[in-house]
Amino acid sequence: MSKRTADEDSAGPLKGRSRPDAMDVDDDKTNEMGEFEDEFEDEFESEDEIIEAGVDGRPDVEREAEEGAMELDNPQGTFIVGRTKLEPGQTLSPDPTTYRMLHNLSTPWPCLSFDIIRDGLGDNRSVYPMTMYTVAGTQAESSKASDNSLMVMKLSALSKMQGGDDDDSSDDEDDDEDSDPLLEHKSIPLNSTTNRIRAHQAPATGASQTPTTLTATMTESTNVYIHDITPHLASFDTPGTIITPQQNKPLCTIRAHKSEGYAVDWSTLHPQGKLLTGDNDGLIYMTTRTDGGGFVTDTRAFTGHRSSVEELQWSPSEASVFASASSDGTIRVWDIRSKARKPALSMQVSNVDVNVMSWSRQTTHLLASGDDAGVWGVWDLRQWKSDGKPTPIASFDYHKEQITSVEWHPTDDSIVAVSAGDNTVTIWDLAVELDDEESKDTGGVADVPPQLLFVHYQNLAKEVHWHPQVPGVLCGTGEEFSIFRTISV
Repeated sequence: MSKRTADEDSAGPLKGRSRPDAMDVDDDKTNEMGEFEDEFEDEFESEDEIIEAGVDGRPDVEREAEEGAMELDNPQGTFIVGRTKLEPGQTLSPDPTTYRMLHNLSTPWPCLSFDIIRDGLGDNRSVYPMTMYTVAGTQAESSKASDNSLMVMKLSALSKMQGGDDDDSSDDEDDDEDSDPLLEHKSIPLNSTTNRIRAHQAPATGASQTPTTLTATMTESTNVYIHDITPHLASFDTPGTIITPQQNKPLCTIRAHKSEGYAVDWSTLHPQGKLLTGDNDGLIYMTTRTDGGGFVTDTRAFTGHRSSVEELQWSPSEASVFASASSDGTIRVWDIRSKARKPALSMQVSNVDVNVMSWSRQTTHLLASGDDAGVWGVWDLRQWKSDGKPTPIASFDYHKEQITSVEWHPTDDSIVAVSAGDNTVTIWDLAVELDDEESKDTGGVADVPPQLLFVHYQNLAKEVHWHPQVPGVLCGTGEEFSIFRTISV
């Protein structure tokens, strides 16, 4: 059963990932204000006294104080992105003063999953306009499954907001702030929807050569395809390059899974390539790239989950360790050296599906997870004992729809990005200390934690990633791609 569908008239998909009806937009109505009756027009003054004629017979001061108290108790008076419903004819517009960069780009079909490709343009860059490379898989309508493809993309001319405040940018920027972003792409034909795609770069074998960029694509067809997209990436900067049909063919097709899956991850500690894939039967398989460039899949599956494997993450510090999250509500930690192929630790972290997970690259005993109820939390793996019940060191139920993606900032172990089914991408700062008086009441608005830094609206938000080489830049996918950087990070 697919968890995601592009057909609006199909039966309800698992995890409610159906596409909502399109919304009529009328920007002219968003800022209109009606005429209000002056409630103070009945006040009059004499030489002896002031008579206040309140609308309900009480003094206005008393009534206004009561209304103010009620407003604090009832957050409906405050518009909260992702929670407050828009009125007919209304739409949301971003506040340009809160972004350093914001671009939305459409693809022929929506993409449920994508990954950012490291490039040779340098680390920690901040000069605009920017360029980035990504790879994504499409979700065409069921009747047009043959239209599906793996898209290798170059996004360029990503300029900063006009007049935007960016202290990190160079003073020597050109006058390209108002140019439109450019999306170039190379398509690799696929006959199935991509559920999840991840990229891996194997180091170059010589000083004059470039790294080999591999992708692993999990599809609805149950097959996992491994492609070498190195020539596709090179073609963007070499005019006239023609991609041959042979270069579009997968290097390897993994057929071990008997059901479709959504979990896939490459290990960064195995440079040549070691891949994990998980399916709806709860089985996890490992595929290793050989010295000759081929791929071997171990037919002995890792078993233990009672339901579908939703997420897989290799440890960033231990080459033989990985974690898995499942719709059985557990996170399990495994050691690939175990001949039994059983988990070393199993922790029940939720009563509902655990959809996504992220292992901190900076503080490797921290793991973040998000579930189907909209709750995401952070776990300290040092506290996990085989005979104990885990307690998160932080937990947030701000989102009221399923968590669809969670990812730690690549260089700051206190910043986390989260996307959810409420059409939002949120940025959180865990360095903000919890306070009993303020943890559920920020700025007079109930249930908004002080750790919430920013809320970005993205229709059908599915996946979000930090750019590993451009500090603070996030890319999210949903109905379209959104590339942005806020003033808060």
